[in-house]
Amino acid sequence: MMRIALPIENGMLCSHFGHAPQFGFVDVNDGNIERSWLDNPPPHEPGSLPTWLKQQQVTHIICGGIGARAVELLNQAGIQVIAGVSAGDPSRAVEEFLAGNLKGATGPTCSGHEHGEDHQCGAPH
Repeated sequence: MMRIALPIENGMLCSHFGHAPQFGFVDVNDGNIERSWLDNPPPHEPGSLPTWLKQQQVTHIICGGIGARAVELLNQAGIQVIAGVSAGDPSRAVEEFLAGNLKGATGPTCSGHEHGEDHQCGAPH
């Protein structure tokens, strides 16, 4: 089984992993979506999201912008990162991923951790 997590803001893929008010989770078994749901992450602190996502048994992250340290921590937790995804609709991003057509990167798309409100990530805002 695969469990995919996606940072969500206002029902769309959040442009920055660490600032998502919600995460969508999708369980996939033999290429079929079995279940999906939303959950609220813990307060944003460095390292808290990778630990929480590992506890949720996540195997893959699909996101827009993400920093190098978060990618490193997620990879250390055994979670594969697909970053730089511009698909605004999380359902579409999952469908594209499952079909092998999702365009993204496996590394960081943001530089630095302390972005502020006007940070520039490798994903559209």
